[in-house]
Amino acid sequence: MPSAVALIPARSGSQRVPGKNIRPLAGHPLIAYAIAGAREAGPFDAIVVSTDSEEIAVIARHYGAEVPWLRPAELASATSPDVEFVSWTLERLREEQREFDLFSILRPTSPFRRGIAIRQAFDQLVAQGEEADSIRAVELCRQHPGKMWTLDGHLLRPLLTQSREGVPTHSRQYQDLPEVYVQNSSLEIAWTRAVTEQGSIAGETVAPFFTDDAEGFTIDYPSDWAEAERMVAEGEAALPSIESPAARV
Repeated sequence: MPSAVALIPARSGSQRVPGKNIRPLAGHPLIAYAIAGAREAGPFDAIVVSTDSEEIAVIARHYGAEVPWLRPAELASATSPDVEFVSWTLERLREEQREFDLFSILRPTSPFRRGIAIRQAFDQLVAQGEEADSIRAVELCRQHPGKMWTLDGHLLRPLLTQSREGVPTHSRQYQDLPEVYVQNSSLEIAWTRAVTEQGSIAGETVAPFFTDDAEGFTIDYPSDWAEAERMVAEGEAALPSIESPAARV
């Protein structure tokens, strides 16, 4: 089996939901479920949290993750591309003679992502061998791009080029449009060659991993947090099992 490292990004500067990575959900900080999901999955030789916050680092270690170093501030801004922290982390690990064939990005903002889904995606990518550089979680797009518009001065312009024949895309029924998938934040797994050879976390060829129900649910806004709490309370979604006692936040 190829070697693999789970990377859990948890910078401190969340603006839309302040402190969300360590905010408690069902008795544990959000980041705990990302760590637990990685452990449930099974194929990872290491689970590493990348953070610029010592407070987050302490909590991550409490739940069983490694935090060998704090991420430099210049790699932890709201506009820092993921490839920067991934490349930096993999390089630090290589300096310690720890090289991995694959890496996964498991964001704390997807608490209902279970280990079985991570393992399925991992096995799918490995089975595809050289055919795919990475695999990414996707789901059917509810708001079809064929019905999206951009502004052209004071007028609207269709986002997609429209055929001059037949019914315009923006006037067709959803069921009559081609299926379009949108990525969600629940998981990404890639061969490290995507970073070292192509400077990308995805590479040039990306395989789809289709998420179901709450697997791809992402907490990006305060309303998402309220919805996550409701889903847990009403038993609509299951969180990864956590054995560690709750950390003080």
